[in-house]
Amino acid sequence: MPYKILTLNNISTRGLERLPRDRFEVASDIGQPDAIMLRSADMHSMDIPASVLAIGRAGAGTNNIPVPKLSKRGVPVFNAPGANANAVKELVIAGMFLAARNICQAWAYTRGLQGDDHTLEEAVEKGKKKFVGYELPGRTLGVVGLGAIGVEVANAAHGLGMKVLGFDPAITVQRAWQLSSGVEQALSLDDLFSRCDMITVHVPLLDATKHLVNATRLKLLRKGGVILNFSRAGIVDEAAMIASLNADHASAYICDFPTNAVKDHAKIISLPHLGASTNEAEENCAIMVADTLKDFLENGNVRNAVNFPEAVLPRAQNSVRMAIANENVPNMVGQISSKLASAKLNIADLLNKSRGDLAYTLIDVDGSHIPSTVVEQLKATAGVLSVRVL
Repeated sequence: MPYKILTLNNISTRGLERLPRDRFEVASDIGQPDAIMLRSADMHSMDIPASVLAIGRAGAGTNNIPVPKLSKRGVPVFNAPGANANAVKELVIAGMFLAARNICQAWAYTRGLQGDDHTLEEAVEKGKKKFVGYELPGRTLGVVGLGAIGVEVANAAHGLGMKVLGFDPAITVQRAWQLSSGVEQALSLDDLFSRCDMITVHVPLLDATKHLVNATRLKLLRKGGVILNFSRAGIVDEAAMIASLNADHASAYICDFPTNAVKDHAKIISLPHLGASTNEAEENCAIMVADTLKDFLENGNVRNAVNFPEAVLPRAQNSVRMAIANENVPNMVGQISSKLASAKLNIADLLNKSRGDLAYTLIDVDGSHIPSTVVEQLKATAGVLSVRVL
């Protein structure tokens, strides 16, 4: 039987092509799906079928997915980190130029001019003085969050001749290797804010990051400083940002999240959530999440999950695989191994990983069959969330 995948949004065909039709049935209307693929559809009020084994988000943010509820069911939620990094990086760099050279304000001024060409020429020469800007080399950019996007932004800004400060206490070894050696580490967020002319945020919206850019930190920002937000609206305290602009402390706010409070402000440029809106980014995200779902459904491997640990185990020869999700409590592996031993099943290979309250185990068992009674015993074990035989 092919795996059934429900799509909640239009997914790039380049991604869907990664799911062979002889093994996967993909449709926007399908009963009892094994997995769900989506982009921006809101799943919070959705009745998610019990058959669902995984969720794949063709993008980075997962605020539209009820991750905690799915975690309790042992369902991993996958995203596509880095697949849209170049698209967002380019827009952030564009936002820096928009702020530094007053491009949008100057364009609006030009579009409002009237008269013959001689009159326009006189008006242009007289009016351009109002839009004098500055160049980026020598200015200091602060990058909060050094994941896939933050690293690309930091490296690009450094390449433009800017001094770059980065802050991310949870930076991975992989991202650290990718970061230019010219990017300096800030000691804290307050240290970063106090030393920068421009600040761009690239962190997920969590309780810990809500209003990360707030009144207190904006006071530390250099006079004339610029805030760029192409991450999530709630990371910036909108009221505090407007107050700083009105007081002529900050000079500009460039964001991807229009609201009635910001869309008409003279010092704010708000774009209609264009961060990942390129054909290339949509294709890259769809390809990454399709590959991730395919590997999980067929092999149980976990990559790029926002709620599960990374767990990748090559398949042992002449074996059958079990994938078990459980609460991260003591002696779970011991209980699982004991039940397999009682059924005289030999473990060929085993991988156990944990992340927060969740743990995930891949087990290759010698032979070609695991009795259904063993599977039911494992499912009945306290703390076990899901059991699959592949």
